[in-house]
Amino acid sequence: MKKYTFTFILLIALLNCVIAQDTLKQQRSNLHFQQTIITQYKPAIIAPYSGKNSLSVKDETQSSITSTLFGGTRLWKGAKAYFNPEISGGAGLSQTLGVAGFPNGETFRVGGVQNKIYIARLYLKQTFEWGTEKDTIEDDINQLAGLKSKRYFSLVIGKFGMADFFDNNSLSHDPRSQFMNWALMDNGAWDYPANTRGYVLGATAELGQPDWTLRFALTLVTTQANQSVWDAKIADANTQTLEFEKRYTIGGNKGAFRILTFLNNGKFGNYKLALAQNPTAPDVDSTQHYGRHKYGFGINAEQYLSKDFGVFAKTSFNDGHTETWFFTEIDRSFSFGAVLKGNSWKRADDELGLAFIANGLSADHRAYLAAGGYGFIIGDGQLNYSTELIAELYYKINAFQKKIWLSPDYQFILHPAYNADRGPVNVFGLRAHVEF
Repeated sequence: MKKYTFTFILLIALLNCVIAQDTLKQQRSNLHFQQTIITQYKPAIIAPYSGKNSLSVKDETQSSITSTLFGGTRLWKGAKAYFNPEISGGAGLSQTLGVAGFPNGETFRVGGVQNKIYIARLYLKQTFEWGTEKDTIEDDINQLAGLKSKRYFSLVIGKFGMADFFDNNSLSHDPRSQFMNWALMDNGAWDYPANTRGYVLGATAELGQPDWTLRFALTLVTTQANQSVWDAKIADANTQTLEFEKRYTIGGNKGAFRILTFLNNGKFGNYKLALAQNPTAPDVDSTQHYGRHKYGFGINAEQYLSKDFGVFAKTSFNDGHTETWFFTEIDRSFSFGAVLKGNSWKRADDELGLAFIANGLSADHRAYLAAGGYGFIIGDGQLNYSTELIAELYYKINAFQKKIWLSPDYQFILHPAYNADRGPVNVFGLRAHVEF
């Protein structure tokens, strides 16, 4: 782990010496780096029974780490290319099982703790602009500094994360710097297309105007749930995602809302059919067949009440008939919270965040789990169903010149995996994040 991290940092130092950059009007290339380490501790919990996907009843401590190199360059007029190699390692609590709204957004369901290096992103972005109104874009991760028209049309093709372009929220979206819970990264019931590490192959189109944006994505589907092999039967296995974003101000304070809809197509298993075929030990994977769908929507809103204080809310739904394929086993979700900057206590770059989550399942999904069925992240062998309730509190500390951040974190989980017989769960965490 140390060897890989040192190599990443050395690459950055060398490449920064040779990469030429123009003025702010058109930065030709850039290079950034991030590393995030999250350590979480869970005391023992009370549970009268456990299944193969249950959160462990024992106390445990687990750590995860990701290191990413972000490279970007201009190619021709309106064209940019981005390349992000990444290393990840470590594990989540209980091998990332037993909670639908899992407490560590940097944890992957890969079944091993060894460091792995892989290509996180590799994509081309072509933008066509018109109009005289311009925004100033700053040098940032996967973003070249310069001027950008407020009226544009862009196309992206390659490998990327859906969260790079969809379901954004300035207060609750990034587990490396904000809330860590999965159901606060994105709308929880959006089974967003991704491989086991959270990235996807596909294309997106975006139409931007001064106060609204419309986005659409067409992406591939993996051959099995929570896997990394892409299904070659693209006509039968694909996803479509559509999002409308509206930006506005109230009393001089910024706000936005987003409405997202999605349709996933593939050889998904069906909960009701699995239960009919085997009422005592249903297996949803045994019912997989092309022609199945999962559809749903998400609503995502944020509003600053002052320059230092903002609130947000999200709600989402999917039909819940077919098995979860990509993200996590949530069919209905509602969350809300607030973030306060540290100006009032003379720590302008610190922030305090508090959020609450309620996750639920469809009737078919809960009946399947109650009969002893398993998904790829939850399943206790039986189920005394209740809404999964989560609260998260974090404090982010600017430890060194906006380059090193430390974030103590606490999460309280009631009815983990929707089971009133298990828990509650207390999760204490510490995040260290480096970026430059």
